[in-house]
Amino acid sequence: MRQLIGSIIIVLLLLILYGGYQWYQGANFSDTKPDLQNGEVNIEELYDSNFEDRNVTEYNLTAEQVSWAINSDTTIEAWTYNGTVPGEPLRVKEGDVLKVNLQNDLDVPVTIHWHGLILPNVMDGVPDLTQEAVQPGETFTYEFIANHPGTYWYHSHQDSALQVDKGLYGSLVIEEKKSERNNENEEILILDEWSTDGERESVTNMPGMMMGSMSGDGEADTKQMYDTYTVNGKSGESIKPIIIKGGEKSLLRVINAGYQIHRLKFPENVAKVIAFDAAKTIDKNNQVNVIEIAPGERVDIEIENKFTEPWYIEDVSETGNGDQSNVSIPVVIDEKVDFNKVYQDKSDKNLKADVDVDGASIGSEVLLFDKTPKNPDVDYTMDLNMGMQMGEGMVFQINNEIYPDTPPIEVVEGDIVKVTLTNNGRLNHPMHLHGHRFQVVSKNGQLYDEPMLKDLINVEPGETYEIYFKADNKGEWLFHCHDNNHADRGMITVVDYQSVYSPFVN
Repeated sequence: MRQLIGSIIIVLLLLILYGGYQWYQGANFSDTKPDLQNGEVNIEELYDSNFEDRNVTEYNLTAEQVSWAINSDTTIEAWTYNGTVPGEPLRVKEGDVLKVNLQNDLDVPVTIHWHGLILPNVMDGVPDLTQEAVQPGETFTYEFIANHPGTYWYHSHQDSALQVDKGLYGSLVIEEKKSERNNENEEILILDEWSTDGERESVTNMPGMMMGSMSGDGEADTKQMYDTYTVNGKSGESIKPIIIKGGEKSLLRVINAGYQIHRLKFPENVAKVIAFDAAKTIDKNNQVNVIEIAPGERVDIEIENKFTEPWYIEDVSETGNGDQSNVSIPVVIDEKVDFNKVYQDKSDKNLKADVDVDGASIGSEVLLFDKTPKNPDVDYTMDLNMGMQMGEGMVFQINNEIYPDTPPIEVVEGDIVKVTLTNNGRLNHPMHLHGHRFQVVSKNGQLYDEPMLKDLINVEPGETYEIYFKADNKGEWLFHCHDNNHADRGMITVVDYQSVYSPFVN
């Protein structure tokens, strides 16, 4: 009898949550703004547009809708930058100016956020915070110095849960001044998930997601939402093989543009991690078999082709029905290989998973702090959770509030800031800080011997991380979950410099 009553209560709760979610579909959290108008300096006044004596690399990007073939059987209506998924790849030399002219040919507003970059606040691309959204038919120019070499990406931050999902993203590489690496000997791989049999809202089984979360699966919601996994906008046999001559090495710049963790599996003694989030990792012969990449993360991987026959990089992420994703990336020695035969003869090559790494398990070569600061100027506790709010439906919370009511991280320029992130919910939260890098010093109370420099940390259910950063880039900066479905439902706060204000906040 007790079990029956308990089951009835759970069903009623799920129905209430689902009803709240259905209401949420019509909600727009951007209709309300945080109180970020009290300050002395307008963030526009912080922008120095004097780029004399610097080389300028210029691109034109057009946001537009196209029909995009994910594979030979599936075509979707995508929103793109310059007509492809991903958008046009951007490259710029360290220290040069990147100038991007955005033309909006969609019928909705868009922006471009430069994910992971340290740049002037008004170039960050966050509508209603650092700029006004670019309206249909209008243009906007982003222009800033590309100071920090590494792998980055760009994407829309307007209604980002939808717009990034529909393809508004692309890669950005800042090349080192003194790099000896040949740019031709590298590949950029952007991982993503798609809902191909309808809009993701209609395929989302919210009660099923809630039941999944109760079982402790931190990926329950994304597994319910998406049915197709892609690399560079393609799936299955439409994925382009990587060409590496026998005995040679290549750099893979891997970007996770989706909302689910992706796990790439390599043969033994082939792959070596050399950077996470554009921060070089300590060289300890970081040979790995499985590399976990959270939503929004980037990882640079050096791979060596030790085989004469084709082999595969496998995405071993699980789908909602427990199957492996449909992504296998062939590696071949030359373009003369019969690619159709490659897929037909698919076989494993020593895919033994004995060494796993993620973005919080390899120390960084260069740190912000030699030692963990003992007396931070700001100590902020960030409780990540989910719940229900009257009139809001199902929400994702920071300290029991949803944006714009989440308590901001209030700083003064020069402050040392400590943030303790704890996930008290049942879903993963990859937390991303704009305009800064932070140092990850501990996990679940255990100090790292080799801390990491990051701009995103994936906090899984039950985990606690301590991070530190220096408030050295004035502005109003987002700190949010990069599962943008969670961010759009409230999991956002702002690093609020007390001496500045945003004119874009009403």
